[in-house]
Amino acid sequence: MKKLLLFLAEGFEEIEALTVVDILRRAEVEVDMCSLSEEYVNGAHNIKVKSDLHLDDLDQNNYDGLILPGGPGTDNLKNNVRVVQLVKDFYMNGKLTAAICAAPIVLAEAGIVNGHNITSYPTVQNFLDNSIYKEEAVVLDNNILTSRGPATALPFAFAILEALGLNEESEKLKEDMLYNFYIGKN
Repeated sequence: MKKLLLFLAEGFEEIEALTVVDILRRAEVEVDMCSLSEEYVNGAHNIKVKSDLHLDDLDQNNYDGLILPGGPGTDNLKNNVRVVQLVKDFYMNGKLTAAICAAPIVLAEAGIVNGHNITSYPTVQNFLDNSIYKEEAVVLDNNILTSRGPATALPFAFAILEALGLNEESEKLKEDMLYNFYIGKN
């Protein structure tokens, strides 16, 4: 079974975090929501979420990848030395390193965006030095997966499954959740 780590920093974007966790857990991927400090973390829209573990209790060797939701809490991730080092370590070890919305700035802080195809929330583009910016919903380049924002949380979650080699699970969920129906209407 695949196991992923999702960071919850004060001010995280709830849709980007909880949609991803929901989709991944439906596909039977184990996801631990990790807080930087407190057991309960308040999102950008005052939704308080109980974390599964604390950064101090983390053993990075137990995970196949990490996920960074965006929102105003992104600065809390970017300014946390341990989080930035974990991003570097996961990337360097070929593990999935995923970020949505403003969170690609954490990848930039870790020095891993140079020369990579990246997307993000539009206002973050200027902070992604030396990356190749793409205006696409989801972009995968080697083991770096990025996405635009709250509206792209579903395709981002499905892309995470596919990056983990769980294509059948992704396709089944797209059908079961009426994602294919909705996409077909547009």
